[in-house]
Amino acid sequence: MKILVTGSAGFVAGYLVDELLKAGHEVVGIDNYSKYGPIEKSYDHHPKYHFVEGDCKDTALMNELIEDCDQVIAIAAMIGGITYFHTYAYDLLAENERIIASTFDAAIWAHQEKHLEKINVLSSSMVYESCHDYPSKEEYAYTCPPPLSTYGFQKLACEYFAKGAWEQYQLPYTIIRPFNCVGTGEQRAKNEKEIMSGNVKLAMSHVVPDLVQKIYKGQDPLHILGSGEQIRHYTYGGDLAKGIRLCVESDKAVNEDFNLSTPVSTNVKELATMIWQKLGKKNEISFISDPAYKYDVQKRVPSVEKATRLLGFSAGTSLSDTLDEVIPWICHQIDIGNI
Repeated sequence: MKILVTGSAGFVAGYLVDELLKAGHEVVGIDNYSKYGPIEKSYDHHPKYHFVEGDCKDTALMNELIEDCDQVIAIAAMIGGITYFHTYAYDLLAENERIIASTFDAAIWAHQEKHLEKINVLSSSMVYESCHDYPSKEEYAYTCPPPLSTYGFQKLACEYFAKGAWEQYQLPYTIIRPFNCVGTGEQRAKNEKEIMSGNVKLAMSHVVPDLVQKIYKGQDPLHILGSGEQIRHYTYGGDLAKGIRLCVESDKAVNEDFNLSTPVSTNVKELATMIWQKLGKKNEISFISDPAYKYDVQKRVPSVEKATRLLGFSAGTSLSDTLDEVIPWICHQIDIGNI
């Protein structure tokens, strides 16, 4: 199968493209390097990987790239951690709408005029931002109150692009909702706002690299956002990539939506304690709670039954094993100035 992956130089795509190539697929990647700048990937010279530096908002270019593809995986977007949601509230909405509209325009054309079979849309767990029913089943995204953040609202809009394209143009789709992807490959974004957290200046706003950075640099007591009781499901990037691949390959995924996540809940204090111990700290961890951000969701617990039942998917990598891979990588990136 030949697959177009938008945002192919990004963090999640780093795991996904490798997974697709190992499964024997041919991959066309497009990215404008707007987040990290030019970046090398291990598969750049793979014979079945073809990369184009370009902007997904260029619909003519997208038509050119998609015309002989079987499926497209729409990942490209402005995305970042919690400070990103607040710093770029308008841009996240406007820019991501332009990206997804152009991608769908090309996909609809290729489905009508060429042989594109389906579009796979990477949504987000943030569509459940206002949900208070747990575990949150896929259908709750459309029955709970809409997200309050512009990022969450726009991700929900991406899902409606998929539904609308099916209703009007019969373009098949799969909606994919990742939960708190953790892995290697995430670096300092060019436009990430630097903030102080205690005595450490953070260049990122995702919880795992931020906690690793503060502990690695010796911060004690450890500064955390809010109470530290916020519940998340930290999912290994390799597991997520496998789930996305299954969404692409399975006929049972057509016109369906899936939560792709570990079933294990972990709060921020528990996560911090694990990192503290893995970095060899002997004294007991203590915390200082900094003011929380407006859109810091306190609880996010997905139902994973549907993905298991229809796709046979399970995220089997434990958080402990994930951290054993990720912590040394982050520490090295701190040492060389990438984080």
